[in-house]
Amino acid sequence: MQQTPGARPPHPRPLGTVGRRVAAALIVPALFFTAACGSGDEGGSPQAATKVTGEVGEKPKVTVPEDAEAPDEAATKVVTAGKGDKMAKGDFVRVDVFARMTGSDQELINTWNQQSGGSEDGAHTQLVVRLGEDQQMLPVSVMDAMVGERTGSRVLVEGTAKAIIGDRLNPQSGIQESDGMVWVVDAVAATKTDAEAEVGGEQAPVEEGMPEVKVGKQKAATITVPKGEKAPKELRQQVLIEGDGPEVKAGEGLIAQYTGVKWEDGEKFDSSWDHGGATAFQIGTGSVVKGWDQSLVGKKVGDRVLLVIPPELAYGGSQSELSENTLVFVVDIVGKV
Repeated sequence: MQQTPGARPPHPRPLGTVGRRVAAALIVPALFFTAACGSGDEGGSPQAATKVTGEVGEKPKVTVPEDAEAPDEAATKVVTAGKGDKMAKGDFVRVDVFARMTGSDQELINTWNQQSGGSEDGAHTQLVVRLGEDQQMLPVSVMDAMVGERTGSRVLVEGTAKAIIGDRLNPQSGIQESDGMVWVVDAVAATKTDAEAEVGGEQAPVEEGMPEVKVGKQKAATITVPKGEKAPKELRQQVLIEGDGPEVKAGEGLIAQYTGVKWEDGEKFDSSWDHGGATAFQIGTGSVVKGWDQSLVGKKVGDRVLLVIPPELAYGGSQSELSENTLVFVVDIVGKV
């Protein structure tokens, strides 16, 4: 899949190769979409007369008439109404997404495509987003269409690129403001988790050769790499606090507070607390670095986990500035979706 024109390099969060490919597929992922969202009637959006068929949970078949004109305002339609909980702004939502241009068969994103690095149990790559929060994976207009709907729903959003993406449409993407887009989103699961949620409990002493960890209230952890100790060549992990919540399974969205430092100099390179608190990633499908997938599937909500990840299980082989570093993470699992 070709690199998106104008896309920013991946932020040094634990985003894996599949996650970067998903972001790249959006044509204008890093420009933080803005658009107003209009409503079609119950029968759909008559301007475009797009038809969406297929069962929720399966790749949709999208048919757009050749002479259809994309609406000038983003039009939404609930194709299938779900029976789960209503979704609200601030909820973490795990979704399947299919999007394409209306004037061609060009796909912008298709999470139903099995990606390399997927889990052994067949879970495929999905997106985990927080409704109402600026992020790279979905246009705001598409996320807003999910607000008030129930999990298990399939929602259609269509309009011109201007209507869907707004003023931040990347002019280098090759997409014109008048070009039509169709987005179909299946709401798989949703949950409410406080952005300031933290893991509680007594922390166990770290094992020999592992970094020391001190975690203050609602701030990045302090991680001290042992002086003179060579970085381990294999993945190391230790549960510092054992939670009593449900087990995290491959394919689910893991909601976490985390801090990461480089083993080589102990310098912090990222923390969820630097980005507004709890952050969600799909786990076990190659959407995050391999060290996360290999360590965190099977852990429980409420666990605090210390990870030491060698380059080949982190950003090794990529263009990241961290490609040659052994990374140390402290991860608090505060929820799942």
